[in-house]
Amino acid sequence: MKVFTQSVNFNADKELIAYVDEKVLSLTKFHDKIVDAEVFLKVINTSDKENKVTEVKINIPGSELIIKREAKTFEEGVNAAVDNLKRQLKRSKEKLRDSVNS
Repeated sequence: MKVFTQSVNFNADKELIAYVDEKVLSLTKFHDKIVDAEVFLKVINTSDKENKVTEVKINIPGSELIIKREAKTFEEGVNAAVDNLKRQLKRSKEKLRDSVNS
Protein backbone atom coordinates (compact mmCIF):
# COMPACT_ATOMS: atom_id res chain seq x y z
CA MET A 1 0.00 0.00 0.00
CA LYS A 2 1.19 3.50 -0.79
CA VAL A 3 0.77 6.28 1.74
CA PHE A 4 0.66 9.84 0.41
CA THR A 5 1.16 12.46 3.10
CA GLN A 6 0.60 16.17 2.54
CA SER A 7 1.16 18.92 5.05
CA VAL A 8 -0.84 22.13 4.68
CA ASN A 9 0.33 25.48 6.16
CA PHE A 10 3.54 23.97 7.56
CA ASN A 11 6.44 21.67 6.66
CA ALA A 12 6.22 18.25 8.29
CA ASP A 13 9.51 16.82 9.53
CA LYS A 14 10.74 13.34 8.57
CA GLU A 15 9.86 11.92 11.99
CA LEU A 16 6.21 12.97 11.69
CA ILE A 17 5.98 11.55 8.15
CA ALA A 18 7.57 8.27 9.33
CA TYR A 19 5.13 8.11 12.25
CA VAL A 20 2.14 8.66 9.95
CA ASP A 21 3.40 6.02 7.48
CA GLU A 22 3.95 3.46 10.24
CA LYS A 23 0.50 3.99 11.77
CA VAL A 24 -1.38 3.99 8.46
CA LEU A 25 0.53 0.97 7.13
CA SER A 26 -0.53 -0.96 10.25
CA LEU A 27 -4.10 -0.85 8.85
CA THR A 28 -3.17 -3.52 6.27
CA LYS A 29 -3.58 -6.07 9.09
CA PHE A 30 -7.30 -5.31 9.16
CA HIS A 31 -8.02 -5.24 5.43
CA ASP A 32 -5.81 -6.84 2.79
CA LYS A 33 -7.29 -5.03 -0.22
CA ILE A 34 -6.36 -1.42 0.68
CA VAL A 35 -5.27 0.33 -2.52
CA ASP A 36 -3.67 3.43 -1.01
CA ALA A 37 -4.01 6.03 1.70
CA GLU A 38 -3.92 9.82 1.59
CA VAL A 39 -3.11 11.74 4.75
CA PHE A 40 -3.60 15.49 5.05
CA LEU A 41 -2.05 17.29 8.00
CA LYS A 42 -3.29 20.85 8.44
CA VAL A 43 -2.61 23.60 10.94
CA ILE A 44 -5.55 25.93 11.50
CA ASN A 45 -4.68 29.42 12.63
CA THR A 46 -6.89 29.81 15.67
CA SER A 47 -6.32 30.51 19.34
CA ASP A 48 -7.80 27.07 20.03
CA LYS A 49 -5.31 24.51 21.38
CA GLU A 50 -6.75 21.77 19.18
CA ASN A 51 -5.65 23.40 15.94
CA LYS A 52 -4.06 20.35 14.26
CA VAL A 53 -6.35 18.64 11.77
CA THR A 54 -5.55 15.14 10.56
CA GLU A 55 -7.55 13.77 7.65
CA VAL A 56 -7.00 10.20 6.47
CA LYS A 57 -8.58 8.79 3.30
CA ILE A 58 -8.28 5.06 2.68
CA ASN A 59 -9.14 3.70 -0.77
CA ILE A 60 -10.45 0.16 -0.89
CA PRO A 61 -12.12 -1.50 -3.91
CA GLY A 62 -15.67 -0.19 -4.16
CA SER A 63 -15.40 2.60 -1.59
CA GLU A 64 -13.26 5.00 0.35
CA LEU A 65 -13.14 5.68 4.06
CA ILE A 66 -12.49 9.22 5.25
CA ILE A 67 -11.77 10.22 8.84
CA LYS A 68 -11.10 13.75 10.05
CA ARG A 69 -9.78 14.46 13.55
CA GLU A 70 -8.81 17.66 15.38
CA ALA A 71 -6.27 17.35 18.18
CA LYS A 72 -3.50 19.15 20.05
CA THR A 73 -0.82 17.17 18.19
CA PHE A 74 -0.71 15.39 14.85
CA GLU A 75 0.32 12.16 16.58
CA GLU A 76 -2.85 12.30 18.68
CA GLY A 77 -4.94 12.98 15.58
CA VAL A 78 -3.31 10.16 13.62
CA ASN A 79 -3.85 7.70 16.49
CA ALA A 80 -7.54 8.65 16.79
CA ALA A 81 -8.07 8.43 13.02
CA VAL A 82 -6.28 5.07 12.72
CA ASP A 83 -8.26 3.60 15.64
CA ASN A 84 -11.51 4.67 14.00
CA LEU A 85 -10.38 3.34 10.60
CA LYS A 86 -9.53 -0.06 12.16
CA ARG A 87 -13.17 -0.43 13.19
CA GLN A 88 -14.43 0.71 9.79
CA LEU A 89 -12.07 -1.62 7.91
CA LYS A 90 -13.12 -4.60 10.04
CA ARG A 91 -16.77 -3.75 9.39
CA SER A 92 -16.12 -3.35 5.67
CA LYS A 93 -14.31 -6.69 5.50
CA GLU A 94 -17.14 -8.43 7.39
CA LYS A 95 -19.68 -7.01 4.93
CA LEU A 96 -17.50 -8.24 2.06
CA ARG A 97 -17.26 -11.69 3.65
CA ASP A 98 -21.01 -11.79 4.31
CA SER A 99 -21.87 -10.86 0.71
CA VAL A 100 -19.53 -13.57 -0.62
CA ASN A 101 -21.00 -16.22 1.70
CA SER A 102 -24.66 -15.41 0.99
